[in-house]
Amino acid sequence: MNQPIPFSKPHRQRSLQARVSWGDQVVTVGGDAPVRVQSMTNTDTADAIGTAIQVKELALAGSELVRITVDTPESAKAVPYIREQLDKMGVHVPLIGDFHYNGHRLLTDFPDCAKALSKYRINPGNVGKGDKHDKQFAQMIEAAVRYDKVVRIGVNWGSLDQELLARLMDINAGRDLPWDAKQVMYEALVTSALESAELAERLGLARHQIILSCKMSGVQDLIAVYRELARCTDHSLHLGLTEAGMGVRGTVSSATALSILLQEGIGDTIRVSLTPEPGESRTQEVVIAAEILQALGMRSFVPSVTACPGCGRTTSTTFQEMAKSIDDYLRGQMPVWKSKYPGVEGLKVAVMGCIVNGPGESKHADIGISLPGSGEAPAAPVFIDGEKAMTLRGDHIAQEFHQIVENYIEKRFG
Repeated sequence: MNQPIPFSKPHRQRSLQARVSWGDQVVTVGGDAPVRVQSMTNTDTADAIGTAIQVKELALAGSELVRITVDTPESAKAVPYIREQLDKMGVHVPLIGDFHYNGHRLLTDFPDCAKALSKYRINPGNVGKGDKHDKQFAQMIEAAVRYDKVVRIGVNWGSLDQELLARLMDINAGRDLPWDAKQVMYEALVTSALESAELAERLGLARHQIILSCKMSGVQDLIAVYRELARCTDHSLHLGLTEAGMGVRGTVSSATALSILLQEGIGDTIRVSLTPEPGESRTQEVVIAAEILQALGMRSFVPSVTACPGCGRTTSTTFQEMAKSIDDYLRGQMPVWKSKYPGVEGLKVAVMGCIVNGPGESKHADIGISLPGSGEAPAAPVFIDGEKAMTLRGDHIAQEFHQIVENYIEKRFG
């Protein structure tokens, strides 16, 4: 081997930069900004208090933009009150209004709603049909121009503009070698996004304030469409696998699709459209999105905890319990630590279960511990900044290591 193996890192395709703002809070999207995490509430927006509480939870979990449904006059009336409640709580995360079918009326009839939102999401497939489409789309864009708001033109294959799809199918029928029907659908998704963006510009919306998305529920479909979309435009792009599903399937599907595109430099905001398990917190989608970006080395949100999976040498559950305890503690402290300990999100902690890889992994971390495996001497060496600092023994190793981590953070980042 005569040449060093090149480092692997995500590419970044430079896009136009949008500014999604509320008061002094400005979230830049695209350009040289980091990839942003977005989420969505599942409350009835007309329940202003319940929605404000969930928005706060999502923001504290790390969501930098939160989308809320605006589908009725009651929900539109509630939006300014939601914004007011959030501001009183010191939560200035920008709100995105999700509009379908009647958005043109709601933005016109409820100007306080239009003003309280920082961004509008418009699905061109659900704006209206025939002559009504362009007129109703124009009303929404005119509201965005009037109040200086960002617009995401969000195409979804579950609600694709059928007139556009029929037109492209007719063109395809006339080809000597017709494309596969799914490829025509791909073209329809991309065409819908681009033509809608061009119309929005003609109506006076600044090009850099337009964000595009073309969501699909199939991993390979999403990858194919976004590669073409990124090739065709310099607009900022929002990524998300729509209706990803529940639990493991939804997590794995979203992580797979988004990671491939992000590694290629495609995507400026992401959302994991995870269906929560019964009783599961809505914030789980934020945690997964943040972990995807952190795993790719694109962002740091919380200190990372490395832990071995366990094997026959680790029949005790001590190291698993300690790893979870440390991870939960670090994650729970981050809302306070962000301002108190700048840079702590880059901390690396290792909790290993035996001597095989324990000392080595612990040395690679900022602070690590190698617990004794089955049949090993009851001693746990602790490594700090790559050097062995001490050895813990006895029945209180977990509590002692917990305190050592706290002291290390205070000393290094305080």
